[in-house]
Amino acid sequence: MGFLSVLSYAHKLVADRLQPGDLAIDATAGTGADTLFLAKACGRRGRIWAFDIQAEALRLTRERLDREYDDALAQVSLLQQSHAEMREQLPGSTHGRIGAVMFNLGYLPVEAADQTLITLPESTIAALETAVSLLRPRGIATIMLYPGHPGGDQEAEAVQAWAADLPSSIGQTILYRQIQRPHAPYLIAIEKK
Repeated sequence: MGFLSVLSYAHKLVADRLQPGDLAIDATAGTGADTLFLAKACGRRGRIWAFDIQAEALRLTRERLDREYDDALAQVSLLQQSHAEMREQLPGSTHGRIGAVMFNLGYLPVEAADQTLITLPESTIAALETAVSLLRPRGIATIMLYPGHPGGDQEAEAVQAWAADLPSSIGQTILYRQIQRPHAPYLIAIEKK
């Protein structure tokens, strides 16, 4: 049996920490895979907020949720906003109570999408700072990084440097990576103290 893929490992880390009724955020909705995963993990009493700046991403996410409709899914709010705006978009009562925040950086991975429209280090680092502040103790943030596309390597380096500098009094970080393939996607996860 081989190692888990980076995305499967991110899902495992999150699933191990979420309970039915929890609150979670998909910081980059994309095609909705993480949004659906979180909606299942948090269950019908849970609540999910999914962010993306592209209307097409939110449309794809809504379609995925509708195809999988089940009354056991959490309530999902789709927000056409930057992930850097999470704090302003969530009710104040949720701050410090979020169980998980998932980031899947890069570009919208569909054929018709503009692949030059990518997540950027400045807004991503701001979003990560916000995500950590929104997490409850032992809450988790997962960050999927894609150094293999133009701009992805700079964002990955910035995120990795930010995570390495995160004070251990705030949280612990791990890196999950296939080291023989430097351009392959990899994962950074942060568990809040």
